[in-house]
Amino acid sequence: MKNLRLLLLFALIVTLAVPVVTMAQGDDDEEEDEMPLIGFWEECEDSDALSDTVNVGVIFSLSGGASVYGATQQNGVMLAMEEINESGYLGEAELNLVIEDGGSDPDTAIAAMDKLVNEDEVVAVIGPTLSNQAFSADPIAQEAGIPVMGVSNTATGITEMGDFVFRNSLPESDVIPGNLAQAIEILGIESVGVMYSDDDDFSVSGYNVFVETLEELGVEVVGEETFQIGDTSFEAQLSNLVFEDIDALVVSTLAAEATLIVEQARALDFTGPIIGGNGFNTPAIAQNVGEAADGVIVGAAWHVTSPTDINTNFVEMYEEAFESSPDQFAA
Repeated sequence: MKNLRLLLLFALIVTLAVPVVTMAQGDDDEEEDEMPLIGFWEECEDSDALSDTVNVGVIFSLSGGASVYGATQQNGVMLAMEEINESGYLGEAELNLVIEDGGSDPDTAIAAMDKLVNEDEVVAVIGPTLSNQAFSADPIAQEAGIPVMGVSNTATGITEMGDFVFRNSLPESDVIPGNLAQAIEILGIESVGVMYSDDDDFSVSGYNVFVETLEELGVEVVGEETFQIGDTSFEAQLSNLVFEDIDALVVSTLAAEATLIVEQARALDFTGPIIGGNGFNTPAIAQNVGEAADGVIVGAAWHVTSPTDINTNFVEMYEEAFESSPDQFAA
């Protein structure tokens, strides 16, 4: 497993993480081409019961370590709102997004959800960004009967909180097994070391899926190490693992910690693959660590290169609006 170069292995579980589209039939091709790529046009009847403004709450991590996800999520939701309003899809009504910074901790997300539900009286909430925030904040909306749509909550148990809690993100339990199976088969992985942050619901959920899948696939777990969100030094844990006879390092955590772990593992001369969960699913890691990211593997529900019409149009619109490429969290 020495001197492993860049390996991009994506488990394309679904074609795209943006809505499936049914296009309205225009009078001619030109009119049809101008229709925005949103909604189920033929299935949804026109509504005359909407008010002039439909307030939808948004809670994304715009500060703290999880802002690497929340910033692109905000870009994506703003793009969708503009497209929906310009299309006239809601008749005379328009969407208005009430955006709150959920930070990167549960308490900030709780405060944001309480404000949106009880003060702003929104009709629905998109977010929050992190699973541990969702577990803490979503019960507020559930109790009030306000639907919540999580767009990046992949931990096990999110939708079990109640019948007003939804998500459109694939859970770790769907993505990790396929990703691991492909990596193990292609690279001949027989033994791994495992690291995870034990104070974060998402990371613990991912860890559980990792170890269960590794056992099912007959891969030896040589050792396990834990840490906490916010830690910056991982040399002790890595030293305990990378100097053992392991073929790969398996890590379940968020992007800030993932970036440092990749850097520090390579500094200890570990050249094998580093397999991550959804927390690794951001270009920011490779941008921050450069060549050290060679050999980092993550499963994804969406990829920027998908050739479908809806995806290529989405990518073009996003790049034009924000002068950067979208990631899974924007989609």
